Amino acid sequence: MTGECLICAKHRGEGPLVGHRVWADEHVIVSHRPVGNDGTTVLGYLFVESRRHAPSLDALTEVEAVAIARAAWRAARGLRAELGPEFVFSAIVGRSVAHFHQHLFARYQNTPEQCSWMDSAAWPGSKRGGLDEVADLSARLALHLG
Repeated sequence: MTGECLICAKHRGEGPLVGHRVWADEHVIVSHRPVGNDGTTVLGYLFVESRRHAPSLDALTEVEAVAIARAAWRAARGLRAELGPEFVFSAIVGRSVAHFHQHLFARYQNTPEQCSWMDSAAWPGSKRGGLDEVADLSARLALHLG
């Protein structure tokens, strides 16, 4: 790895990726996508990350993988209960930052069919909010994870 891991920095509360922490245990940290320069973000876009620096899914221990799967499942159920989306998507890509992270995001009702699943969070009709709305949603989602 060259340079500082942005996700490790995020877990320390530093750097550009810091978003509201929804829930954490000894293996997993779940956080909400950060608020952008415009003061808003798409509500219901989460990251499920290994606490330990592991560059990919296959680098996780079995205990970590199970803990991450459980957290992602509970977070997805929380997104469904709190936001009533058309669908909850999950993606593990990991090409931009070599630290395991799973994207979990809501596709809102009435998202146009031509909007692909990976672009559904960018749809202008998606629910957006600022720091207060993210904090409120994160508190509600934490109840589903704990």
